[in-house]
Amino acid sequence: MNALMKWMHFAWLNALRNKRRSAVTLSIAALGTAGLLLASGFALFTYESLAQSAARSTGHLVMGTPAQFSQDEDTPLQHGLDDWQPLRRAVLAEPEVRQVLPRVEFTGLISNGEKSTVMMANGIDADAEFAVKGPFLQVKAGEVILSRERQVVMLGEGLAKSLKAGPGSSLTLLASTTAGALNAVDVTVRGVVSTGIAELDKRLVYLDLPSAQALLATERVSTLGVFLKDMASTAPLQQRLQGAHGGLQVKTWLDLATFYKAVRDLYNRIFGALGLIIALIVLFVVANAMAMAIIERTREIGTLRALGTTPRQLLTTLSLEGLVLGGGGAVLGALLSLGISLLLMVVPVMMPPPPGSTKGYPLHIAIDGPLYGWTLLVMLLLTGLSAALVARRTVHQPVVDALAHV
Repeated sequence: MNALMKWMHFAWLNALRNKRRSAVTLSIAALGTAGLLLASGFALFTYESLAQSAARSTGHLVMGTPAQFSQDEDTPLQHGLDDWQPLRRAVLAEPEVRQVLPRVEFTGLISNGEKSTVMMANGIDADAEFAVKGPFLQVKAGEVILSRERQVVMLGEGLAKSLKAGPGSSLTLLASTTAGALNAVDVTVRGVVSTGIAELDKRLVYLDLPSAQALLATERVSTLGVFLKDMASTAPLQQRLQGAHGGLQVKTWLDLATFYKAVRDLYNRIFGALGLIIALIVLFVVANAMAMAIIERTREIGTLRALGTTPRQLLTTLSLEGLVLGGGGAVLGALLSLGISLLLMVVPVMMPPPPGSTKGYPLHIAIDGPLYGWTLLVMLLLTGLSAALVARRTVHQPVVDALAHV
């Protein structure tokens, strides 16, 4: 340990010989490390946010018939769940389960008497839905519906604008029943809401579950969304529920989150390429700094060789010098990234709405211990390796050539 500290001290003193060059090298290594950590932290934050959003939207687990997930329906709820109430009670008995939400999904027409347009309707247990999911909808006007109310709806903002409807307006819903007949029901608008996705808001309708079932003339539901207390319980509970209810299909939120998968794959490619570019820049900067330092000290290296210093000892010293420069810059970059990440928690910065959305979101950078640890380790290895490769030829050249270097 004492020998290592001595060599580290020598490396530090050598790095201070040319303070300006060392400062530039440290700065570039610090900025590269900070950029890499900030980009990776933003990607991790995005993954976590999309995962939570997907799980909150559908449920950590979704239970339905196998045909519900693999086949199109000729009539509404053709592949729906019968006798779902006992199944709901059985799943609620699991200790990891927070709530089980039934859902009826169907399409049809909605009319104000003068104009009709296509709707994408969702029948929900409103009280449980909003209690579990929280404010997943932004209320633009009026109020959310309650489970005890009947024949009341919430409209998407775009749909309400198209129909010139607002809280208190009377509309008519038309849809095919499970038997293929046409049925209609008069409803009252309770509220106007926005999901933040403009195309979805042009078609969205929420209504209470009994009214949806009455409109479709059925007691079925499309699926049961299972919401858990902890995301980590998703896979184990899926296996248990699949084994206990073999006639049904139990999907995880990840199985249904196509948008999450697409964004994750895209970001992995983008930030993977960015990380590679930054690592190469830091590698070449440290290698250039060490090459200049070694050229300037070639005669000194020859003198040390003549005095009995072995090439291995010289290579160790020069490699540690590279570690001091690159590693010091990496530590400074990690501190800079940590400071910016903490600052964004105190001083929020709003990002513009992503494509297809109508509302922005606060910028946050995830602070992940393993990410910081691996980044620092990679930077240390790269800078030490680059310094060793640059120094290897000089420390092994003949002593006479080194002493004669000009």
